[in-house]
Amino acid sequence: MIDIRAVVEMQQKAVQRWHEQALDIPFPQDSFLHAVCCQHQFNFMLWHQEDIARRRDVSDSEIAEVKRAIDGYNQQRNDWIEKVDDWISQQLAELKITPIAGALMNTETPGSTIDRLSILSLRIFHLVEQLERTDVDQHHREKVGQRIAICELQKDELTVAAQELIDDIYAGRKRHRTYRQLKMYNDPTLSPSLYRQRDADSST
Repeated sequence: MIDIRAVVEMQQKAVQRWHEQALDIPFPQDSFLHAVCCQHQFNFMLWHQEDIARRRDVSDSEIAEVKRAIDGYNQQRNDWIEKVDDWISQQLAELKITPIAGALMNTETPGSTIDRLSILSLRIFHLVEQLERTDVDQHHREKVGQRIAICELQKDELTVAAQELIDDIYAGRKRHRTYRQLKMYNDPTLSPSLYRQRDADSST
């Protein structure tokens, strides 16, 4: 059975570790935590590229490269949300678990919920960094402290809700299906900005 608290603990530890050393995925390739950690990794990379994108001391060409990196990481982040859900679908099939008659489906899949928990772990880490600054006043610390409290509450509530969803899915009380996002913007056959440029280049 999937333990969401173990997922949350992994995300928190990975954020801390990745700020101190190179990115790593310390789980067997066919495991659930491997898929979750890969997805988490792209949120980590996205977060820090977005920080660079907001700087005013870098050139326009550097910002353009950062924006392309953000685009790529976001695509892979979404791809891995689907892979997390695919892992669950595969295990349900292996265990021959099928939903009971009339079972409903949540508006959000386990993969999407785990993605939100991933982002919360990053937000909490960076808010704590703000709390520990020595160049800010008490008002700043109080504001940051309030935000940390909100994030911790959201994390705790979302953890419980995600575990309830997983339990319901594995008990057949809820249906599960990977939500295919079918992003178009990186597909050279579907994105007008890409295929029009390709056609223009080919005609010159």
